[in-house]
Amino acid sequence: MTITGIISAILIGVVVGVVGRLLVPGKQPIGMLLTILVGIVAAFLGTALARAMGIPTATSGVDWLELLVQVVVAALGVALVSTLTGRRRRTGLLRR
Repeated sequence: MTITGIISAILIGVVVGVVGRLLVPGKQPIGMLLTILVGIVAAFLGTALARAMGIPTATSGVDWLELLVQVVVAALGVALVSTLTGRRRRTGLLRR
């Protein structure tokens, strides 16, 4: 992968992360930076998964199927991360 491919994957990852977050129902208790990081990881994983499924990833136009795979991976990633790192209420001595 060339440097331009990596830079474009990061930029696409930002968009994919935000769109993936919009697809997950409810409120996600994670910040935008974490959402963007999930999107960047989803862009790389989505491309690898699309290649493994036989979806062409190097075309002259927009790879809509690859983008769809990336968004699905991002939505799953946002749901997983928000479940694992959600803000928890304090209980015990500090509860009123």
